Amino acid sequence: MTIRGRIFVAFLAMSAITGGLGLFTNISIRETGDLAERTYDKSLMAINYARAAAADFAEMQAAVAYRALARDDAEIARLDAVLDQLGAQVSEDLGVAVERSHTARSAAAAERVRTRLSEWQALRRPESAEAAPDWAALDRAAGRVREELQTLVDQTAGDGFTYRQSVRRVVAYELQAGALAASLAVILSALVAWLLARRIIGPVAAASAAAERIAEGHLDDPIPQGGRDEMGALLRAMSAMRDNIRTSMEQEVARRRSAQALLGEALESLREGVVVLDANGAVILANARAATFLGGTEAEGGPGKPRKASRGIEPSRVPTEDGEVRLPDGSWLRISRTPTRAGGHVAILTDVTEFKEQNERFKAANVTLDAALDNMSQGLCLYDADYRLRVVNRRYGEIYNLPPGTLRLGMRAEDVLQCCVDAGNHPGQTVVSLLPDASSQGAETSTSIQHLGDGRVVAIESRKLSDGGLVATYEDITERRHAEAKVAFLAGHDALTNLPNRTMLAERIEQALSQVAREGGFALLQIDLDGFKRVNDAFGPAVGDELICAAGNRLQACAREIDTVARLGADEFVVLQQGVERPEDCGVLAKRIIEVLGAPYSLSQGRCASVGITLGISLAPGDGPSGERLLKSAAVALDRAKAESRGSFRFFEADMDARLHERRRLEQDLRDAVEAEAFEVHYQPIYDFGTERIGGFEALLRWTHPERGRVSPAEFIPLAEEIGLIARLGEWVLRQACAEAAGWPDDLKIAVNVSAVQFSSATLPTAVHEALARSGLPGHRLELEITESVLVANPRATTEILHGLKRLGVRVSMDDFGTGYSSLSYLRSFPFDKIKIDQAFVRDLCETDGSGFIVRAVIGLGASLGMTTTAEGVETREQLERLRDEGCDEAQGYLFSPPVPAQAVPGILERWNGSVPLLRDVA
Repeated sequence: MTIRGRIFVAFLAMSAITGGLGLFTNISIRETGDLAERTYDKSLMAINYARAAAADFAEMQAAVAYRALARDDAEIARLDAVLDQLGAQVSEDLGVAVERSHTARSAAAAERVRTRLSEWQALRRPESAEAAPDWAALDRAAGRVREELQTLVDQTAGDGFTYRQSVRRVVAYELQAGALAASLAVILSALVAWLLARRIIGPVAAASAAAERIAEGHLDDPIPQGGRDEMGALLRAMSAMRDNIRTSMEQEVARRRSAQALLGEALESLREGVVVLDANGAVILANARAATFLGGTEAEGGPGKPRKASRGIEPSRVPTEDGEVRLPDGSWLRISRTPTRAGGHVAILTDVTEFKEQNERFKAANVTLDAALDNMSQGLCLYDADYRLRVVNRRYGEIYNLPPGTLRLGMRAEDVLQCCVDAGNHPGQTVVSLLPDASSQGAETSTSIQHLGDGRVVAIESRKLSDGGLVATYEDITERRHAEAKVAFLAGHDALTNLPNRTMLAERIEQALSQVAREGGFALLQIDLDGFKRVNDAFGPAVGDELICAAGNRLQACAREIDTVARLGADEFVVLQQGVERPEDCGVLAKRIIEVLGAPYSLSQGRCASVGITLGISLAPGDGPSGERLLKSAAVALDRAKAESRGSFRFFEADMDARLHERRRLEQDLRDAVEAEAFEVHYQPIYDFGTERIGGFEALLRWTHPERGRVSPAEFIPLAEEIGLIARLGEWVLRQACAEAAGWPDDLKIAVNVSAVQFSSATLPTAVHEALARSGLPGHRLELEITESVLVANPRATTEILHGLKRLGVRVSMDDFGTGYSSLSYLRSFPFDKIKIDQAFVRDLCETDGSGFIVRAVIGLGASLGMTTTAEGVETREQLERLRDEGCDEAQGYLFSPPVPAQAVPGILERWNGSVPLLRDVA
């Protein structure tokens, strides 16, 4: 058997012995653990529950005493409930104690306890509610219960002791068996080890002796033969190794002989010149490269000819000192002399011409590097492993205000810091206090911030070099810190007023909500400047910003220091009023805000403006559990106040929230309808007085809700504008109207309303061009109606868009003329083709309130400007005749037809354009 097999069998036997011993030990430990667990479950738990029953009975006695002293019915009822609960607990503890003890005598003792307890319970509750218990009998019964409980405790303890004795006997047996098994395992292991050593040590000793003889150089001594195991293979390998060593030594001798010949060739192939001089200074050996340098003859000398090995080099030409010499041809040699044992020297001649040229290039590069260092925006210091200054640039001295020449190369890091301290950069600090910062720069990489005495901030970044040195850069980040501070400030504040913005307001609200229980309630007052848009449009954004800032200052003056005044955007402000105990506190502040902010403002360039103030108020925590909810509640109250009476304030009420939910439902339904294009375009005819025919139609959007039915445009159009759907909706109406009008007679025009949102977009001309191109409708048949609000925001951009539409051939009309304050200036400034007289003037046309004069003036104005005039809202024959008499060009209203679907348009045309009707036929 091989040694590996023997070792394997031995270890297998050892493993079997160890595994058997471990299995036996594991079984013993498991049995011991089970005994411990049963000891706990049967003995200790039975005793604990018996004692718990005794403790519960003691509490029942105390409760009976308290009940006897109680006079309050509620207290008596509570004590009765406690007694019932304790009685049930005693019964449960007795049951668990009997279950865990598993002995008949414990069960009998528990049953006696229950009997005595029932007797005591009966004495505690006399048959008559008015009768008092027999306290003496009750006390004797209680004593019997305690005796039985003590008996139960003693018996369970005795059972536990008996069980513990049996457990000890089992454990002692297991310990004896374990010791015997361990002894047997040791004996068997020793026997296996002895057998293994006997079969291996002898062959190993023979192999060791053979190896020692080979090491001593006895390569001819015989090596004993081994068996067929690994030791035999080892002895055979040693014999082969001895033969190989003998062969190698013979080959080494041959190689040394050839190496001497190769050495000469190597000397000849060197790029360096080699000259060997004896003790007298005579040249005894030189290679061809040395002859080239020193003017010898390369053909002289050769192997076996020592006298000619000098190659004719004169000893006087060989330099006598180490260093560099320049040859007559301008090249440079570096001389390195090494003494020999014989007293001579070996001179190595190296051509360093290229090195010298490269060194000059390095010097020029260093000059460039110095210029780059001096022009860095950062300061730089380079220290060696001893922390001495090796490189420093000009910017470092500028950052720390060091005079030129203060820093010198070779200075210690401590001396550099001392120069910075002496320059006043670190008032109140010494080099010792700054040294921890300097030592921290010795880490692999580190960054730190220094605050200088003049308020500047310097960022220091250091990196450890591979040679133990350190390079550090210094950057003046004062401006960056100021910018970061400004950004951090603007993250929580409004850029225009420096008031807290929505983000900071939300944080303050959450903080106030977390302190409601301790600090009391608070209120949110949402404020809107009524008429701000009018001032902003009239005077420009700069004046509007000035007004916003002035309003913010007044609002801060109204609030207390503990309150928060925030700007949400545009002309919306919010005041977080702390410590609100009753709504009247908010009312006082709201009235003061309305009075103070509503006073006239004196603005720049002598301008004066006034705005109205409307407030919505929500109270925390009643009007919302979160900041977002409270803000929404305040916004709902603000909307209600605007709708009812501007210049006032309203508190949030629950029904407002219901209306808000209803509005949100309508908003979602409107979004779904836009996605599904669930709208209709109705058309109302426009009557031409000149031809006494229908000259066109106005496209009007209609929405039929699947549940609400027909929704008024006055309800959903403003909502679409508010939620950003009006542009998309308007483009759909434009495409639909153009597509349907393309199938009408060529003399009919189509008028489409364009909202202010649509008109403010630069894509409106593109949308109009695409609608015309897709439908094939000529541009002159399309009229776009806009209101004065379209013209207010950006007159210059509006003019460009209007001219772009005119280039498409589209006509533009001003709708609801006369309802704005600057309509006349718009007629002069913008290229309109038509004026539409608002129906408010047409409705009272036949009255004596002056509407007729306004209509006559508008018609005359349109005629003088070459513009068509159209009267809206014509409903009676008298209004029609009056408009004809005044010279109006067109009329529109229910007198001719209400808005109808596209399918009804042919019927209207047949009625009006099939034959010319008389005025008396008009109903």
